[in-house]
Amino acid sequence: MKIPNTSRLAKTTLLSILSLAGLIFLAPAVFQSASADGGLSNIPAFSNYELAGNPFTTGASVGTTCPNTLRTCMNTEGEPSIRAAPDGSFYGSSENVFCVIGGQCGGTFAYKSTDGGQHFTTLPLPNSASSGRIGFSPAGGDTDIAVAPSRNLNGFFNVYVASLATSPPLANVYVSTSRDGGGSWVLNPTGASIPVDDREWIAADGADKVCVSYHAISATNDIFVTCSLNGGTSFTQTGNAFDPAHVAFLAGFNNVIGNLAIDPNNHVVYQVFSSVASAAELAQCTIFCHVHTVWIAVSTDGGLTFTDTIVYNNPNTNLDYGHQFINVSVDTAGNVYAVYSDNHNIFYSFSKTRGQTWTGPFQINKGQSKTAIFPWSSAGSNGALDVVWYGTNYFDGVNPPDSYPMTAAWKVYFSQNLKATTPGSSWSQVAASGIIHYGGVCESGVTCTGNRDLLDDFGVAASPTTGLAAIIYTSDQFVNSTAEPATRRSSTSPFCTRDTTNDIDCEHTDIAVQTGGPGVIIKTAASVLAAASSALSGPVLAGRDSLAATVAPSLADMTTRTSATREINALGTRIQL
Repeated sequence: MKIPNTSRLAKTTLLSILSLAGLIFLAPAVFQSASADGGLSNIPAFSNYELAGNPFTTGASVGTTCPNTLRTCMNTEGEPSIRAAPDGSFYGSSENVFCVIGGQCGGTFAYKSTDGGQHFTTLPLPNSASSGRIGFSPAGGDTDIAVAPSRNLNGFFNVYVASLATSPPLANVYVSTSRDGGGSWVLNPTGASIPVDDREWIAADGADKVCVSYHAISATNDIFVTCSLNGGTSFTQTGNAFDPAHVAFLAGFNNVIGNLAIDPNNHVVYQVFSSVASAAELAQCTIFCHVHTVWIAVSTDGGLTFTDTIVYNNPNTNLDYGHQFINVSVDTAGNVYAVYSDNHNIFYSFSKTRGQTWTGPFQINKGQSKTAIFPWSSAGSNGALDVVWYGTNYFDGVNPPDSYPMTAAWKVYFSQNLKATTPGSSWSQVAASGIIHYGGVCESGVTCTGNRDLLDDFGVAASPTTGLAAIIYTSDQFVNSTAEPATRRSSTSPFCTRDTTNDIDCEHTDIAVQTGGPGVIIKTAASVLAAASSALSGPVLAGRDSLAATVAPSLADMTTRTSATREINALGTRIQL
């Protein structure tokens, strides 16, 4: 319900009451979600279901909410990404891996959840909808998504979906912008100022700033960061992530790009990548050197200029980091985390100095995940970090994952550390999914000769309101349950069958939503006040109970939430709730 003409006094009074209600959890404490039996659990737990995005059906599943009992939650997408908005909504994107005659050819699908990941609804397709031609998509490869940390003038958080041009291939980076919560999209086909691009990433800052980073193939694979200051309408600012002191040996096709991140509190821009350690090393190897050094490019002027710093240099010059890909995230205290795989184990390093100095590496995976690749991270409150990856119990010490036998069973793994800035601190670890793939996992992109069903990327995001995680991932398994039905072309024509399991015909995008265990957001009185202020500044409130839930979304003690609701109701007439 809208709050018209809310007075400053009313807001102040409400915030005072909410802060009093929040005194119960004044000291920093992690809020845990309720387990199925109503108790509290310290063990992360997840439920899984498939998203809707079937290009073989009329409308390509737009408007379908999953999970449902109608068995309409089926899709043909892979290599997905996910982000969380400040209000707790999740937005995901995934690229269609099939061209369909008379329907969607390539392109990206997008999804939205407004209930903490319990359900996702398929949005209008960003590329096709914004191109103005039904069934045509000018882009779709390497999709990535970003959500603005501040509301636009209409009260929404801008959502951005980036992908590579497919017609002609790699010509530029396409960015579709939604200013109404995913209801509609506007396309900009020139998100990169330097043409001929590969593996783009996207990150947002403020209400209307968005930046994309990418490999400029025409410029010896330099990593450029191009920014828009008007919500993606035009991209006018470009900076090279390689500073003058390092560009001579970091470029020249001797680097693997990682993702882009922007700290919304101080606006520092972070770009991670791997490469060689020095110019002297480059002189001793051929054009394709081993990228055994993790680097970070840091910009304190909004992406105009960058300074490059080594995160970790492994003295073993015969290994590579970037399987796939090096990942960076920033917590609410400004701590920076780099997560990376050597094609066997996953490690992380952290910085408390905005990327100037680093501590680590520390290994994350353990136990049943003897091989861990494709890491992604999501940071929460000070020192709290979630990390996900594709893992298997198989490891023979000789063969890369591309050559693993069919006995190698892959799952999505989730690990959490609420004290990640403490060296040697412990990580939890659970399998967040069932088996998603058997056998080899090719990591060579378009040059792959082995199985590439898992493509190159997936992701995790944590809700800023609850701290609980939502994971978006790829599976190529025939499950055919109500929550994960097998994709069909029509009611009489199957597509994914038992015979095509573990193959591209069964490839689809799933969600694993955290239903138990701690989140990475630590609630204090200050954070409660901030949440209340954010709720009041939004364009729509669902009612008094909704506001109370926004302020105390993870409270297991329902008495406290009821008390907050009672206090808000007492002020209802005054502030026109």
